[in-house]
Amino acid sequence: MSKQNILFIINPISGGKDKLKIPSLIDANLDRSKFNANFAFTEYVGHASEIAEEAAGKNFDIIVAVGGDGTINEVAGKVMEQNKILGVLPFGSGNGLARFLKIPMNTVKAIKVINNCNVAVIDSATFNDRYFFNMAGMGFDAHISSVFAGNKGRGLRGYVKLGLKEVLNYKPQTYRIVIDGMEYIRTAFVISVANSSQYGNNAHIAPAASVTDGWLDVCIVKEFPMYKLPVLAYEMLSAKTDNSKLVEIIKGKNIHITRIQEDAIHIDGEPFFMGKEIDVSVKPLSLNIIIPDYEA
Repeated sequence: MSKQNILFIINPISGGKDKLKIPSLIDANLDRSKFNANFAFTEYVGHASEIAEEAAGKNFDIIVAVGGDGTINEVAGKVMEQNKILGVLPFGSGNGLARFLKIPMNTVKAIKVINNCNVAVIDSATFNDRYFFNMAGMGFDAHISSVFAGNKGRGLRGYVKLGLKEVLNYKPQTYRIVIDGMEYIRTAFVISVANSSQYGNNAHIAPAASVTDGWLDVCIVKEFPMYKLPVLAYEMLSAKTDNSKLVEIIKGKNIHITRIQEDAIHIDGEPFFMGKEIDVSVKPLSLNIIIPDYEA
């Protein structure tokens, strides 16, 4: 049996973790009877996407994103366009998609998942023509992503610290949301469009979400008094937001959101700036990805 060519695209700064030893760790644990391994390190935002596009056009069968949801996003879009297979070694701040798919946070165990090469096909989605695979949205979480991007203290602690500082000054906005033809006017603290259930770090905004059902979960976090913030945090960490008085969740396939002004948005945790009109749609069963071969 011929070996498969596999490329590991390593983001050296995701999650604030040092990854210079990753190639030797992969060398020690990857099944060399199955794979020929190659490595590339990213040097700037968008570089993972460029490397993946070039690799997908060459003789690589599997392209592995070594990083967080943002790195996965860059690589997965090109993998999907070329109908290749995506692998994931989680190294981000939150690792939302990897956690949802039960990919181990332990690197050696995650490499062994790649060795087994159990391929599933999952949904993706577009947010004004930008792909996302885990979560995209606007409001406070997009504002935090935008501020956090310039913050050197990456990692969960830095994120929480910054969030608590910013939350006191953030003003909810009013949105017009059309979901599969039904109109909703909502004043919201956050609007998240979820493919998987969680942002990362097991903070679940859409507990019933599935990456294989052909639907997106529009999660509207309502305006709420600050003293209820611990309640929202508890509901997210215990995956109970689908019964929350603070969160409204509506499933849909084609979503149009109109907001008062152009502002920050986030796509798989990475900040961007977009206009007042946002179109979101699901692309059912469009990405080949390696996941553990035990039942979730």
